[in-house]
Amino acid sequence: MHELPASVRVALWVTHAWAGGTSMPDALRRALPDVDHTEGLREQLDLWRDLGEAAVLVALPGPGHTAGLPRCGPVATEAAVEAGEALFVPGLGGMLVPEHSSYGSEGATAHRIDWVAHDSDPVPVHRIEALDHSQLERHLRQRVLAAVDDLEDIDGRPWSSDIAHDLVDDRLGADWALPPRLPDRARSVIGMAATLSVAATVGLEHSGALSASHEHTRASALRALHRDAERALADATNAACAAFAGWVPTR
Repeated sequence: MHELPASVRVALWVTHAWAGGTSMPDALRRALPDVDHTEGLREQLDLWRDLGEAAVLVALPGPGHTAGLPRCGPVATEAAVEAGEALFVPGLGGMLVPEHSSYGSEGATAHRIDWVAHDSDPVPVHRIEALDHSQLERHLRQRVLAAVDDLEDIDGRPWSSDIAHDLVDDRLGADWALPPRLPDRARSVIGMAATLSVAATVGLEHSGALSASHEHTRASALRALHRDAERALADATNAACAAFAGWVPTR
């Protein structure tokens, strides 16, 4: 089952908790129901909150695509890119990068996340306040149309098997276990971006049985769609966190 990245879930649920929506223990349980043990998360979140932070934000970087990260050193950047996700706070600066691992015996493994703290620069809040779910939704729809055109040009399909198609269909319309009080437009855009990310990932995992040149073009189109979906997912999450924090009106 494909789920939202852990950092997206933590950013949404913790910012919701900080706004009085729920308790912190409940927020972390709701954010990470599939994680059996965490280290380094609650302590850092409590410190950020005690120092006046009102929102936890998220970045979903990838190789060659780090625009969503706050300014930080090469070690922090490399760790975030390798993880594909990171949490950060805008006022004080500071970042948490998850390291996923498993433990236990064969057939009875458990999921663990160690959250490693890194220094990063503050981020001007007006950059987050400027994010708009309506614009993000329009951009996503344009990217879908462009990706479909690219795939149709080579007679390719994003999903090349019934199993892969079913995996995507399973997530369409899902609520992704998002917090209550999330504005409808935010919920819609986060769900759309997450589903497109899953669609692109599933497409890349299942070959289209095309010629080598056509498969390269198909994979390039899907990778571009995945990058855009991940960036939109991070932006939509941060816009929702801005609303929870009271920086912008709830729309």
